Amino acid sequence: MKKKIQILVVTISGIIFLALACAKTNEDALQQNTGGGGTCKTDSLSYANDVVSILKFYCYGCHGVGNSSSSGGILLEGYTNLKVYVDNGKLVGVVNHAPGYVAMPYGQPKMPDCEVTQITNWVSEGAQNN
Repeated sequence: MKKKIQILVVTISGIIFLALACAKTNEDALQQNTGGGGTCKTDSLSYANDVVSILKFYCYGCHGVGNSSSSGGILLEGYTNLKVYVDNGKLVGVVNHAPGYVAMPYGQPKMPDCEVTQITNWVSEGAQNN
């Protein structure tokens, strides 16, 4: 009986820890992408300050350096690599879940509207390497 209680306590503690860790990670990402003010920054976007953080959070897990087995041959890490998919329209198509494009992140819900808008607007603003 005592062993079952210990296992239960450890299991519940682990679940609580994971829930808090995930919530903090998501909160940090939201704060970074909204400028900390709760509104979505949608103009004067920077590749280095805005776009890379979105890509790291949602894309690099499969499409980053060292992930060739799950990338489908697509590498988004680094401006030069990303620019190929900006120029051919695929980046905007996949993050918007547009018809004719494989919805990304693959097998996951669509990214929040703020992040989709930020990527789309960055591309519309000329996709500068800034």
